[in-house]
Order: sequence, then C-alpha cells, then structure tokens
Amino acid sequence: MLFLLETVRLGLSNLRLHLLRSFLTALGIILGVGAVITMVSIGEGSKQQALEQIERLGATNIIVRSLKPAESQEATGGQSRSWSTRYGVTFEDYEAIQFNFPDADAIVPVKAVGGQVLRNERRNVSQAFGVTPKLLDVARLRVDRGRYLTQADLDEQSMVAVIGVEVARALFPFDDPLGETFRIDDKVVRVVGVLAPVGLAGGAGAALIGRDLNLDVHIPITSARSVFGDLVIRRQSGQFSAEEVEISEIFVTSPSRDRVISDASRLRRLMEHRHARQQDVELIVPYELLEEARRTAMTWTLVLGFIAGISLLVGGIGIMNIMLASVTERTREIGIRRALGATRKHVIWQFLVETGVLSTIGGLIGILLGVSASIGIGLAVASVSTSITMWSIILSFCVAAATGLIFGLYPATVAASQDPIVALRHD
Repeated sequence: MLFLLETVRLGLSNLRLHLLRSFLTALGIILGVGAVITMVSIGEGSKQQALEQIERLGATNIIVRSLKPAESQEATGGQSRSWSTRYGVTFEDYEAIQFNFPDADAIVPVKAVGGQVLRNERRNVSQAFGVTPKLLDVARLRVDRGRYLTQADLDEQSMVAVIGVEVARALFPFDDPLGETFRIDDKVVRVVGVLAPVGLAGGAGAALIGRDLNLDVHIPITSARSVFGDLVIRRQSGQFSAEEVEISEIFVTSPSRDRVISDASRLRRLMEHRHARQQDVELIVPYELLEEARRTAMTWTLVLGFIAGISLLVGGIGIMNIMLASVTERTREIGIRRALGATRKHVIWQFLVETGVLSTIGGLIGILLGVSASIGIGLAVASVSTSITMWSIILSFCVAAATGLIFGLYPATVAASQDPIVALRHD
C-alpha cells in the first residue's frame, strides 16, 4: 500500500511540474469523451423525437388509405385541365373490414370533403374530413377548447365542426372561434371545438400521416356523406381536379401490439384481393415503422459513437507520444531510481500512474464538456433534440481510462527496460 501511495505521489508531482504539457496531453482525451457524449446525445435525441412522433399515431393502429393511381397523378399535371377519377377505399371495403376484424378495438372511417375552407376573405385549401367520435381516441387527439363530435351530431347530421389550432389561427385570428361559423365550399358549419396542438407538423409523424393535423377540420361523417357526397373538386393555381373517393382513410385498432403485425398482414391481403385491378389503396403500420426507426436509430448512434471514438484513439496516441518523449527526457532520473533499488515494476507503475491520472482527469473534464455541450445545443437550437444517456458517459469514461493505460504501457515498458548504468551516463 505504501509503495502504491508513494508511486501515485511521484506521478502527480511529475505531472504538476509540467502543467501545460499535461493539459495538452489530456486534451485529446477531453475532446474525445466530449465528442462521444455530444454526438450520442444528438443521435439519441433524434431517435426519441422520431419514435415519439410515430408513437403518437398509435402503435396498435393500422391506417388503410386511399391512394391515387399513378396514371391519374400524371393526368392532372397539365394546365387548366379537369378530370374526374374514382379510386380508393369504399364503404363496401369498410363493411368487409368490420366483418373480417370483429375483435378490433375500433374501426374508424375518415372521409375527405370540400375543396376550400373559407371565412370572409380568408381561405385555405380544404383539409376537411367527415369522421366519427371514436377518432379522438384512435388518433390520439385532444380537445383544447369546446367539445368534440358526439353520436348525437352523427344521428342528426349536424353541420358542426371541430377545427385544428392552425385553422383557428388562420380563420379566426382575432376572435374566439367557438360558436362562430365558416364555410366548407358553399356549406356553412359552426365551430364547437378546437383541437390541441399536435406535434406532427414536421418530421416522421407528418411524413407518415401525409399532412399537418393542425390544419384538419372534422365534421360528422353522416353530414359529409349526405351534404357533400363523394365528389371532391379542388381548385389551385389555375387548375382544378375532381376526385371521387368514398373513404379517404380507415383507422383499424388492433387489440394489442402482439396482434398488429398479423392483423396488418391479413388486412393487406384483404385489400389486395378487393383492389387487385387498381392499386389504389396503401397500408400504413406505425408499429412496423416504429421498429424500423428503432433499428435505424441504433445503427446511427453506433456510427456516431464510433466516429467520435476516433478522437479517443487520437488522444491515446497523443499520450503515448508525450510519454515516449518524457522517457527520453527523464532517462537520468530513471537511472538514479534504478541505482537506488527501484525495480522495473516500480518504474512501470510510475509511468502508468501518470498516464492513468491524465486519462482519468481528461475523462472527467470531457464528461463535463460533453454534458454541457449537449444541454447547450438542445437549448440553443430548437430543431435539434438531445438526450444524454448514462451508458454513453460510462462507456466513454471507461474507454478513456483504458486508452490512457494501454497507450501508456509501451512508454512505461521502454522506460523500465533501460540499463541503469547507461541511463546514469545520459546527459
């Protein structure tokens, strides 16, 4: 124990004699550890953000969506042309899904209606949909003000609407929208509720759902069918298109996550059979995308960690370089110690203590740097989400400590292998 304490004391004394050199030697370790923690936290934050957005769509949901056939998309590319195309999910498909999935927690149809949403001179391209009250729970939506649609609204085919927060801002910038009216094309509807902001305006969630949910307008699906019908005419930039779609989307909620993949496979086969001639239906399975996002994010985290880990390797090489120079510089000191009775083991331990202290202190400073940088980036850049993980801190510190010891072993061995007589003669 006394030998170890004395060795540590000597090692610290030697480092203290050359503070600037010691700091520069440890700088590679400091930057390496800081880079690992920062890059892993950025990768982990992005992963968590993507997973949360996908999770918001409902991990047990399967979305059956009407998809415009490729030839129809090409046909609408010309200027000032008008076309009427019929495609997508039908109410017969909806009944078939109900028949084949009797144990589903929910089967909710969504029907797009109207070409424009208007109030006085303000107007937006329509994102109005006929829905049922179950969509609120199935799509993980919340009402900020007022109420959501009820079964009574469906039974009475009421002309009422629940609007997204961005619609409220666009159409009612200075007024409380509750109780006010606006138009979907030429049909007047009354606002009964405003949805809470939905974090799918960008990123993975918006890409999956295909639109910003904050721009949605929800009306009873019975009103959508009886008042608007199936023909949707949209005018935009001197063009207009007419599309006949009975149902835009159907949300199918499986009883559990264990059933999602098998239910999605059955549902996909059912839709392929019913729409074999025209490929106008697609399935979106958030759970499949959730698992894929997890795997992709883990791969990127490992890649980022590996790239940052190269800094640790460079830091280790720096330590070995400096310690080799130190061996040459302290050759006479080593010869004196050996002449006074120090063994090779004592010399090796002295140099290993110095490299171990350098890498350990460098690792601790690197942890502070990495954590501070991660927090600072998260606060300074709103679009970047960071998440500091304990495993990255522990792993980077352990690698830093091991790097110092491994790269310090060769200089220590060189120092210990010197002949005491030759070392004493060294100038």
